Amino acid sequence: IGRSVAKSFVEKRQGDHMGLVLFGSRAYLQAPLTLDRSTLLQMLDEAELGLAGEETALGDAVGLAVKHLRRRPAEERVLVLLSDGASNAGVLEPLQAAEIAEAEDVRIYTIGLGSGAQMVQTPFGRRLVAADNQVDEATLRTVAQQTGGVYFRAQDTATLLRAHEK
Repeated sequence: IGRSVAKSFVEKRQGDHMGLVLFGSRAYLQAPLTLDRSTLLQMLDEAELGLAGEETALGDAVGLAVKHLRRRPAEERVLVLLSDGASNAGVLEPLQAAEIAEAEDVRIYTIGLGSGAQMVQTPFGRRLVAADNQVDEATLRTVAQQTGGVYFRAQDTATLLRAHEK
C-alpha cells in the first residue's frame, strides 16, 4: 500500500520540491529535494523492503529529513511520514526527533499504516512474511501534533489517497 500511495502523492505534487528518505536499521537519503518527479518515482520503484535493514530507526529518519529541509523557506518545510510508528533502532527517539523538527519549523504529517509484511531469516533464507498491522498511533499522533501537522490512520489505499489530498 505504502509504495503505491507514495507514488500517487509524487505524481500529484507538481511544482513541489520533494525528496525521499528510506529507513530501516538506519536512515538514508534515497533522493535529495528535487523537482524531478520522474526520478523520484524511479527511486520509489527501486526501493526494496528490508533494504535499509530489518529494524526501524524512525527518529533518525525524521532527523535526516529535518536536516535536508532546514534550508528551505518555512512554508516549504513539510515532511510526510508513512510509517507504522515503530522504532527499535537508531540514535534519536521519534519524540526527540519531533522536538528537533518543531525547533526547525518543520511540520510533520504522519500517516499510520501497518507494515503488512516483513523480511525474516528462516532456515531456507530470507523470506517475506505477513506481519501484524499494529500501528503505534500514539507516537505518530504526538509527532504530528507537536510539529503542527496532522495524523491520519490509513488501512487501505483509498484511505491513504484521501489523507494525502488534504
